Amino acid sequence: MWSSFKFGLAVSFLLPYALLPGYGYVPKTGLIARQKENNGSDNFLFDYPGQTKLPSLEDLIRLNSTNGTFLPVDDIQGDILIGMKKPKQLFFFYQINDAPMFKAVLRRLIYPFITSTSQLICTTCPPIKVMLNVAWNAPGLKKLNVFDDLLDPHFNLGQVADADALGDVPGRKTWVPPLAANKTHGVFLIASDDDAAILALLNQITTWLGTSITEIYRLSGAHRTGAMEGHEHFGFLDGISQPAVAGFATSVMPGQSLIFPGTILTNVLGDPNLGARPGWTKHGSFLAFRQLQQFVPEFDQYLLNNALNDPSASLTVAQGAELLGARMVGRWKSGAPIDLHPLVDNPAVGADPNQNNNFDFNHPLPFNINTDQKRCPWSAHIRKTNPRADQPSLGNHIMRAGIPYGRDTTKAEFKANKTRTERGLAFVSYQSVIDNGYRFQQKAWANDINFVPGKSDPTPGHDPIFGQNGGSTRFSSGLDPWNPAKDFKLKDFVVSRGGEYFFSPSMSAILNPIAL
Repeated sequence: MWSSFKFGLAVSFLLPYALLPGYGYVPKTGLIARQKENNGSDNFLFDYPGQTKLPSLEDLIRLNSTNGTFLPVDDIQGDILIGMKKPKQLFFFYQINDAPMFKAVLRRLIYPFITSTSQLICTTCPPIKVMLNVAWNAPGLKKLNVFDDLLDPHFNLGQVADADALGDVPGRKTWVPPLAANKTHGVFLIASDDDAAILALLNQITTWLGTSITEIYRLSGAHRTGAMEGHEHFGFLDGISQPAVAGFATSVMPGQSLIFPGTILTNVLGDPNLGARPGWTKHGSFLAFRQLQQFVPEFDQYLLNNALNDPSASLTVAQGAELLGARMVGRWKSGAPIDLHPLVDNPAVGADPNQNNNFDFNHPLPFNINTDQKRCPWSAHIRKTNPRADQPSLGNHIMRAGIPYGRDTTKAEFKANKTRTERGLAFVSYQSVIDNGYRFQQKAWANDINFVPGKSDPTPGHDPIFGQNGGSTRFSSGLDPWNPAKDFKLKDFVVSRGGEYFFSPSMSAILNPIAL
């Protein structure tokens, strides 16, 4: 009942958008064919299990001719709306040394390779072999002589200044030194299904730019393969709860959130600062980047050491460990939500976008959403970052576009040498206001031990996952690379290695005012 009410409420709010022909999409002649290379195969984007499919450019054009409401996807950089669809990606962070040379090269040589959304979703255009997107932080824009206030205080301050508020280790002791140095001005995001294509484009760009930039840092990511395709390093299917952006999505899956385009894009309907930002920010987005290291062997061992045994079922240790992990995350590794399948996984549901979001944590009476945690704990990850019926919200959604990094380390390798190849998530989110998007979800929801408020907890202050005030659930491993004698808390299974806030301008804004 609540799901129907919520969807109806969202539709009523979004109805004016459907009546605004000023948002109509008109393809720009030749833009979708700016990249001439045709490698003879389909575009590299991949529909991973459980994720909603992208619309095609042809569908948008056809539907736009009848209702005139679709976004100008040839003016929006490709990474912003496509989400976690890329098999491989490189993040190249750099400092600008010579702004005039950088801008000249950007306009004349690099811009033709910057990839729009329309290029990525066009099924009748020459296939895209490699995607390039660009973004700059506040110091980077100033270096490019762009001094406009984009009306986002956290963008202006940067993530180094925001680290404590985000819950990072005090003093940023876990940050990789290049990100902690706070010298980055911009980032190139290069994606493909081919490492050689990524490196070839990067080498071409850095050759063109020469001494006008200095590399600060690079991080390569790749989706896992085989049975783990589409799963993050803890083993859970990822990217399956993205919102439907009005003006881009051509359908809304059951339980999927329908949001204003201005929740993700700046200076369009739904952006709280619509009309107040500089005009050139239209169709841009703020990019929050976080390198999040995951401690996989410790997580797996914790699950085994604390395996659950539900009174209504006789579970093996392995089954109990899987159940504990599912309750910590809010989904089984298959992607099936525990709110629908609280004791036994259902992989078919996890892989089906018509089913894997069709829940809201509420159920018919006598179920009481404010007292009952038997299906999904209030502290489960997906409940803390998308509370659904606990706290309905149209304005705190993000578009997640991250990718795993680092290779899998087997348990035998780890035990043998007590070292690891670092792995984790290169987290990327897009939003029109950082403090309404990623930062809100992290600070106001995920890091607040008493969120969701208004619940009647029989053990006040005791989080079923984190323990009393975040401090009692521990296990001793002696394997922490930061402090070998340390006891892990659960939150230490994911540790920030640093990040930054960037702005990704529209295609037209990259030339005006950035590159003029």
